[in-house]
Amino acid sequence: MAASSLISTHFHSSSPTFSPLSRSPNRKFLPFPLSKPFSLHKPTASTSPILSLHRKTQKRSLIPPSKSYCPPCLHKLLLATKNPFSSGLESLLILCASAALSLSLFIADVDPASAFVVTPPRKLQSDELATVQLFQENTPSVVYITNLAARQDAFTLDVFEVPQGSGSGFVWDKNGNVVTNYHVIRGASDLRVTLGDQSTFNAKVVGFDQDKDVAVLHVDAPKEKLRPIPIGQSADLLVGQKVFAIGNPFGLDHTLTTGVISGLRREISSAATGRPIQDVIQTDAAINPGNSGGPLLDSTGSLIGINTAIYSPNGASSGVGFSIPVDTVNGIVDQLVKFGKVTRPILGIKFAPDQSVEQLGLSGVLVLDAPANGPAGKAGLVPTKRDAYGRLILGDIITSVNGKKVSNGSDLYRILDQCKVGDKVFVEVLRGDQKEKIPVVLESKADET
Repeated sequence: MAASSLISTHFHSSSPTFSPLSRSPNRKFLPFPLSKPFSLHKPTASTSPILSLHRKTQKRSLIPPSKSYCPPCLHKLLLATKNPFSSGLESLLILCASAALSLSLFIADVDPASAFVVTPPRKLQSDELATVQLFQENTPSVVYITNLAARQDAFTLDVFEVPQGSGSGFVWDKNGNVVTNYHVIRGASDLRVTLGDQSTFNAKVVGFDQDKDVAVLHVDAPKEKLRPIPIGQSADLLVGQKVFAIGNPFGLDHTLTTGVISGLRREISSAATGRPIQDVIQTDAAINPGNSGGPLLDSTGSLIGINTAIYSPNGASSGVGFSIPVDTVNGIVDQLVKFGKVTRPILGIKFAPDQSVEQLGLSGVLVLDAPANGPAGKAGLVPTKRDAYGRLILGDIITSVNGKKVSNGSDLYRILDQCKVGDKVFVEVLRGDQKEKIPVVLESKADET
């Protein structure tokens, strides 16, 4: 509008009778002076049909003065006669419009090449949006653990470190404690933890529990880099509810797999000691090599378990996955952080494989050894031994503890897990043909390095 007003003012001052197309509010249309008959078909040499100066008004007119026209000829004249300023005005308006568009693009900081490209937004379903949000919010809490082992060169005798395994873990608290599986760090001479922002720190072992396959590491990372994972509970889980596993399978960056809880209260054996782990969560979410130690989350993004194993008859990563429940992990981690070890009660015996007892046609736990300085040895349990002729003399067979039946080693471990260090339990044994009840005071497990 400013450019248009400026142009109108300029031509108003220089040409009082500017074209009838002018829209100035102070302009009045002037009648065409037609004093004499005139024919456009035979113009005179002294008169120009384009522009002439009227003597009485001294104003410029686009129509030759003192001429008369018939209506058709006048119409043709108006169409043929072109305003010398109209084309310039149109060009100027186009230039102003182009300048305004360029200025708007510059102010909006829009790429001119894509200013007129309309990209339709990606449409996701509500459950997809929830999954994407869960992954984005919990990925910073998941870490990548590298297990380094010391090796000695056979020729130079130099000692160097080589990666012997890797796994996943997650940040437990702001103090730098990281939780993972014990089998991820087993046999390591050096450990490195890579956080969600790809920063790497050396880690030291705080403590571990071989029986439950849980370990706690510590990293000296800034607190602003540590994102503890939300802790949930596993007591109220239901078969069929959705679960999400985040980890670093095959050494890749953070990966999400999803599935449902396909079973509860399962039991697996610890990879280190063979001791059973109860109340394990069974899921069909893919748990590949490298997912071990990573978190299993519910639909709210809360931790409900640690991915620890997969059962695959054909050796592929498409079998049934197992996760240690968070209610079990919670108590173990608290003890490891406070004391560096888990004070789990033991009987202090070594027992025969379950198959050996079944072959004898018996039910229970056959005692192979009971060290004299252990709880069972102090209480007087009899181990298995050979006589002077090499014949095998069976030791005591434990059939119950505190009135609870013991059919195999898993039953015995399950009962001991419900006891505490210092508790007195009554062990019923089959000694020869007689049954006896022997009181035993439980002691803690010896320290391990």
